[in-house]
Amino acid sequence: MRPDLLKGHLDTLLLAVLEAGPQHGYAIIEALRAGSDGALDLPTGTVYPALHRLERAGLITSEWHTVQGRRRRAYRLTAAGRVALTEQRAVWDQFSAAVTAVLTRRSWPATA
Repeated sequence: MRPDLLKGHLDTLLLAVLEAGPQHGYAIIEALRAGSDGALDLPTGTVYPALHRLERAGLITSEWHTVQGRRRRAYRLTAAGRVALTEQRAVWDQFSAAVTAVLTRRSWPATA
């Protein structure tokens, strides 16, 4: 999938993955890959800056954990993040329906 198609949607996708519960960065990347049947195979250089941006915006929070001797940062949704995800899903549903309507239409009204 072309990276430019993700513009404006990456934050929503990250929030959706975190809705299931706290996850570290690599697990988030894997969830996006698995959930999209491999279509969203995003590099860390795309995902981590977006996570940091979402954290600065107060939509997610993070804390460090040590797992098997390695430090990992786990991210989770905040209450504001849950609200934002709900709003962004509604916007996506409207946008997706409009695009689908145009792309599947087979005839157009005549114009003058």
